[in-house]
Order: sequence, then structure tokens, then C-alpha cells
Amino acid sequence: MKKSVKSDSRVPKSPSALILDIDDFKGEFSFDALFGNLVNELLPSFQEEEADSAEGHRNIGGSDILANGHARASSDVAKLAQGQSALFPEVDALLSLFRDSCSELIDLRKQIDGKLSNLRKDVSAQDSKHRKTLAELEQGVDGLFGSFARLDSRISSVGQTAAKIGDHLQSADAQRETASQTIDLIKYLMEFNGSPGDLMELSPLFSDDSRVAEAASIAQKLRNFAEEDMGRQGISVPSVMGNATASRGLEVAVANLQDYCNELENRLLARFDAASQRRELSTMAECAKILSQFNRGTSAMQHYVATRPMFIDVEVMDADARLVLGDQVSQASPSNVARGLSSLYKGITDTVRKEAATIMAVFPSPNDVMSILVQRVLEQRITALLDKLLVKPSLVTLPPVEEGGLLLYLRMLAVAYEKTQELARDLRAVGCGDLDVEGLTESLFSLHKDEYPEHEQASLRQLYQAKMEELHAESQHLSESTGTIGRSKGASVASSHQQISVTVVTEFVRWNEEAISRCNLFTSQPSILAANVKAVFTCLLDQVAQYITEGLERARDGLTEAAALRERFVLGTSVSRRVAAAAASAAEAAAAAGESSFRSFMVAVQRCGSSVAIVQQYFANSISRLLLPVDGAHAASCEEMATAMSSAEAAAYKGLQQCIETVMAEVERLLSAEQKATDYRSPDDGFNPDHRPTNACTRVVAYLSRVLEAAFTALEGLNKQAFLTELGNRLHKELLNHWQKFTFNPSGGLRLKRDITEYGEFVRSFNAPSVDEKFELLGIMANVFIVAPESLSSLFEGTPSIRKDAQRYH
Repeated sequence: MKKSVKSDSRVPKSPSALILDIDDFKGEFSFDALFGNLVNELLPSFQEEEADSAEGHRNIGGSDILANGHARASSDVAKLAQGQSALFPEVDALLSLFRDSCSELIDLRKQIDGKLSNLRKDVSAQDSKHRKTLAELEQGVDGLFGSFARLDSRISSVGQTAAKIGDHLQSADAQRETASQTIDLIKYLMEFNGSPGDLMELSPLFSDDSRVAEAASIAQKLRNFAEEDMGRQGISVPSVMGNATASRGLEVAVANLQDYCNELENRLLARFDAASQRRELSTMAECAKILSQFNRGTSAMQHYVATRPMFIDVEVMDADARLVLGDQVSQASPSNVARGLSSLYKGITDTVRKEAATIMAVFPSPNDVMSILVQRVLEQRITALLDKLLVKPSLVTLPPVEEGGLLLYLRMLAVAYEKTQELARDLRAVGCGDLDVEGLTESLFSLHKDEYPEHEQASLRQLYQAKMEELHAESQHLSESTGTIGRSKGASVASSHQQISVTVVTEFVRWNEEAISRCNLFTSQPSILAANVKAVFTCLLDQVAQYITEGLERARDGLTEAAALRERFVLGTSVSRRVAAAAASAAEAAAAAGESSFRSFMVAVQRCGSSVAIVQQYFANSISRLLLPVDGAHAASCEEMATAMSSAEAAAYKGLQQCIETVMAEVERLLSAEQKATDYRSPDDGFNPDHRPTNACTRVVAYLSRVLEAAFTALEGLNKQAFLTELGNRLHKELLNHWQKFTFNPSGGLRLKRDITEYGEFVRSFNAPSVDEKFELLGIMANVFIVAPESLSSLFEGTPSIRKDAQRYH
């Protein structure tokens, strides 16, 4: 909206006046904006001026207004009207202008409405005309589409006819070409069907070296045609070859064609060899392409492979053997053979890779050539080497251990198998066509793998036998070196050198681990692997069971010898003092031998337990997982392990019983030798009683403490508890029988109670509650010698079992 406010000098009473111009109503005029500006911008200033003017009038004529209010009011209205006229001096002109503008606007609206009505009529007429035109156009387009459809159908028909004509023409041309070729073939066939063996009258095509490819193709076609004709007539080709003089049919042609193809094939092979020596790959490729028409090129492929230096050079074969086996085959070791095979197989792989590059450039079917090449490498070169490296030993006459035994053969077999498998993978990576190189490699070792499990078990038995002979020889040597020692002492020393060794059992396990690793190497099927592993592990069980059982039996021999020594020096009562002294000295020597045998057997038991633990740990870590794929194999092996160790358990049980007998025999000897009659019946009864344990008690406890130290170390768990419980019960029984031989007075009873306390404190280390209870009851029973007779009934009140034992001492 365009708006201006101007001052009018013609209105002297108004400080400012609003003057509107006709231009203010042009353009984007808005009444809302006009009146908004009037109200918000100009009206406040006019109201302020009006208020100031009114205030001045009130101050001047205030008394008149109050005195004559009505008259004043009228004059004020008149003045206010005059003031409004002063504020809007152009209002009358504007009102008339507004009325005129409104009339004009109404007229303009009528005119515009009339024009719009005329335009609607025109648009309706034009729309009707346009719709009619569109309908006509649609009819024309439909007709045009129909024409195009007929034209397209016509074109399609013409195209099909042209295609048929083209097919007929092409077929006719093909028939013409075939007829022409057939005429030529018949002409050539007639040349070959002349005199038998006569190849001199042939066309120049068959003798021109520049057209040898065409000649080979035609000759092959002629031979196929002739052979088909012979087949229809029921005549076999071999009969024709055997009767070349026949004149009926195409027999002569077949024979001549065969001779020509052979001659041509030989000529191409000769040219191929010459080009191969000159490394002319293009000529070689040309010859190979032509030769592919004869037996699919098999002769060329085999000829190329057979002429490779690695198959025809004897020096290459000898170099292979020297590289792997060294100068002397008998001195070859698995480590040296492994290094030699790695070097040799790397060279073979490099050679095959170089040949592969030539084969890819020369032959139309390189994969077939690579299959022949790799198969020849494995069957000729590798087989020749393995025959020298692996000589299968007889299971009847085993090779001596000094020369490596069966183990050397098995290690050589494992090394050769592993390295040859690596070669197969490398050759597969280089390329070998459709050849099953892994299966072929397996077949190279089939002869050795057939009896592998038997060889592995025989090897383990041979190793065990050799180890036992070695240990026996060492024991004999040590026995001879101690020949100056007395008989009993020497036997003890010899026995100590045949003790069970955990190191030896560990060696058994190491042999078995190596055998299991070979089982994994040679066997891929889980069921067969489980069977082989079970058989090999059974060998270990048998070896360990036999070894520790024999060791325990040898340790038991020491206990038996000690028992024999004790029995030898048992004397009667009527002997001289000198004889008794000598017997006592011999008895002490027997006791020393018994103690030494006891310790040796406990060491054997301890090592036996450690050996069994090693085998069980080995089974859990290495064997069990290999047996799980076969149902029942794991449980069967566990049962076999328990059965194999049962003999060792029986020997250990017998030995522990002998140990108890040995200990109790020495306890009995000490009690008999050291216990005096005055220990429990002192003459000075009642005067300063001795509260110390008797000398016999001290000696027995000291002996038990010393000798059972080995048992505490060697035995564990339930075995230890059972052994100490049995020993404690036997000790309790022996002491009861021993004290029955003595009489007691009160001071002796006190000393007996002190001995019982000493024994009880010692057996408390057994951790056997039943034994502790028996010695506690012994302590109560000893009170029978201390208390007054009248108090005995109250002493055993509630313990009838002690009353019965006490009556034996009363």
C-alpha cells in the first residue's frame, strides 16, 4: 500500500493533518493496512493533541461549565465537530471519491462477468469441437494400428518364408559341399583300395609335408568310413589286417589306410621330437594338434612323457638313491632320509612345474598330459626309490635291534609316507588333470600298510625285550662288582639295582606315543584307527603290567629272603651263652635285611603307583579321544587296563602282607630281647616309681617310626589306610600276647600304662579310628594293676569287653 501523511497550511488550528492522495490507492492497496496504520500510528498522536487542547479549554472556562453545564455541553459538541473536521480536512472529498469508485467497481464487475460468460461459451464450444476431433483421430489411429498389424503379419510371413528358403539353400549348399567332399573322399578311397601295401600311387596330398594336417584329417575320415562299412558287413578289422590280400569290399583300403596312418603318425612324432630338441614350441604344438586326430593324441602324449630325461636317464635314478640313502643304504637314518626326500621331492616338483609350462603351450589337452606325467613320476621314479628305501622285514625273523630292528623300518616308512604325501599335495597344486594323485600315492604304500599293525606291535615287543635284556645285563654287572660282599648283603644290593624305574615306564609310554602317531599318519578311517590304537595301547598295558609285576615280585623276593634268615636263627632254650650271642648277632643281621627289604618293597610300591598314574594320564590325554568314534572301544580299553594291572595289584597285596609280617617279626624280636621281667614288677614297689616307658617300648616305637616312614611316603589313600589299620591291629594283638607273659605290681602297672600311652600316641599317626579305640581300651585295662581290688567292679562298669581281657592278667 502506498500511503503519505502531509501537513496542510490551510488548516491553521491543527498541528498536523492526514492528507490522502489518489496515488495512495493504486497498486497493492489494502483497506486493512490503511486503517491499521491510521489507528496504530496517527490516531495516538491526534488523541494526545486533542487531550491537551481539551485540558486548556477546561482551565479557561471551568467555572462556566460548572455553572451552566447544559449550555457548555452543546458548545463542546460543536467544538468537537469542528476539531474532527480539522483532523480530516479531505473526508468529504474522499467520501464522494469512495462512492464514485464503488459505482465504477460495480460496473467493472458486471463487464467482467459478461466477458467471463462469453469466454465460458467459447470454451465449451471449443471443447466440444476438440472432443469430436479426438474421436475422429482415435478412429484413424485404430485403423492405422490395424494396418500396421497386417503389415507386421505380412513381414513375419515373408521373413519365415525367407528363412525357410535360406535353410533350404544352406542345406543344399551343405549337401553340395558334403557331396563334393564325398566325391573327393571316394576318389581318395579308391586310391587306397588299389593293390595291397601299395602307397606309391597316392595323390600328392598324402606326401606333401605342408599339407600334412589335411592329409591326416582325410585319412582319419577314410579309415572311419571304411571301418564302418566293414562293420556293417560283419568283417572285423583284425581279420583284415591278417588277410591283406582280400579283394572283396574295402578290406584293402582299410589295410592301406592303417599303414598310411601309422607311417604318418611316426613321421609326425619324429618331427615332434626334432622340434622338442630345438625347443620350437610352435612346431611342437602344430604336430600335437595333428596327432590329436590319432587316438585322441594319446601316442603323442605318452611319447612326450616317455622321452623326458627324468625317466630315461639312469644317472637321474642313481642320483635319487644317493641323495636319499647316501653312499651306504644300511647307515641311513630317518632324519637324513627326511632331509633327502624333502630335497628330492622339491626338485621333482620344480621339474614338473617347468614341464607343465611346456605342456600348456604345446598340447590341445594339457590336463591329460599332466595326468600321464604325474602318474609316470609316481609309478616309475618314486616307486623305484621306495623299493630301495623300504625293504619289508619278515615277522618271523626280525631284524636285529643292533641294526635298528623293526623300529627303524617303521620310522623309515613313516618318513617316506609323510614326505610322499606332501609331494602329492604339491603335484596337485601344480596340476595333474583328473588323476587321483592321493589315491595313487596311497597305493604305493599298500603293500607296507597291509601288515602295518602287526609290525607295530612286533616292534613294541622287540623294544621291550631288548630293554629287559639291557636291565638284566646291568643288574648282573652290578652283582658281579659286589661279589666280595656277603651272600645276604650281596643279594640285597643286587635286588636294589632291579627296582622298578619310573624312567623305564616313561620310555614305554614314549614308544607307544610314537606308535600312536604313526597310526594317525597311516590311517584316516576312524574305525580302523580305533582298532589299531587299541591294539597298540594293549601292548603298553602288557609291558607295564609285566614290568611292574616282575619288579614287585623281585622286591618280594627280598622280603622272602629276610624271612628265611629270621627262621634260620630261631634257637631253643637250652643253648650256651656263646651260641646265643652268635644267634643274636645273626638275628640282628636278619632284622637289618628285613628292614632293607621293607624299604625296597615300599619304594617299589611307590614307583608302581607312579607308573600306573603315568599310564592312566596317557590314556586320558592321548588314547581315549581316538577310541570314542567306535562304540564300546573306550569301555573295553578301560576294562583291559584294569585287568592288566590286576596282576600287579595281587603282587603288591602279597608284598604288603609280607611287609606286615616282617615288621611284626622284628617287633616280636625286640620285645623278647629287650623286655625284662622286672620292668612290670619292680622289687622296690611303692618307692619312687619309674614313669619312663620301658626300654623295649622305646626300641619298638623307634623301630616302627623309622621303618614306617617309607610306608607313609609310598602308600596313598585307601591303600595307606588299609595297610596301617592292619598293622595297628596286629601290633595290638602282639602286645596283648606279649604282656600275658609277665606279672605286674602297682608300680609295674603304672609303667605298663606309660608304655600303652607311648604306643597309643605313635599309632595315632595312622589315622585309623578303630586302632586308636583299641589302644584307648588298653589304657583303661592297665588300671587293673593300679586300683584296689574292691574298685575293680566299678572300673569296668559299662565295658564288658575289657573285663574279659583283664581277667587274663588278674
